[in-house]
Amino acid sequence: MPQIESWSRLPAALREHLVERMRDRRITIADLNQLRLWIETKPTVPEGPWYKDFGTFKLCGEGKYPKTFLLAGQPAKGQEL
Repeated sequence: MPQIESWSRLPAALREHLVERMRDRRITIADLNQLRLWIETKPTVPEGPWYKDFGTFKLCGEGKYPKTFLLAGQPAKGQEL
């Protein structure tokens, strides 16, 4: 199983998309800190679709790449981490 990719190694277009979604979904600094702490653990993720529920938001990805942020109530696809 792959590990989630670090921010600096994400393709530029993907980083831009994630920043836009952070703004759209009003992801807070506290939320981002929670995300940072999780990423620092170098979590392994499935090859296919997955999501991590942080309570106030969800991070969705596929393989080693995070793909988008969802609001807490939005349904996510893939394997829950």
